[in-house]
Amino acid sequence: MVRLDIGFSPIEREAAALEGASGRKYCTRDGKRTRVIADFLIGAHAKVQCDRLLASDRGFYRDFKKVPVLEPSLSCNG
Repeated sequence: MVRLDIGFSPIEREAAALEGASGRKYCTRDGKRTRVIADFLIGAHAKVQCDRLLASDRGFYRDFKKVPVLEPSLSCNG
């Protein structure tokens, strides 16, 4: 992680609260439930504490507005 200049930051209270609100909203929507709590923790953490998110599921993380999502398949040169 040091070589890639990636640091660790534990989830903050604000991100945890956003995760709870997002998870509740998801559970009250109609339709199939396919997400797990970790997805909401990742999205909330990225929105509150990070400047971007590396993920292969841009559609899901669209709910976390203003978080730039980098897709691995689009970021690689080969």
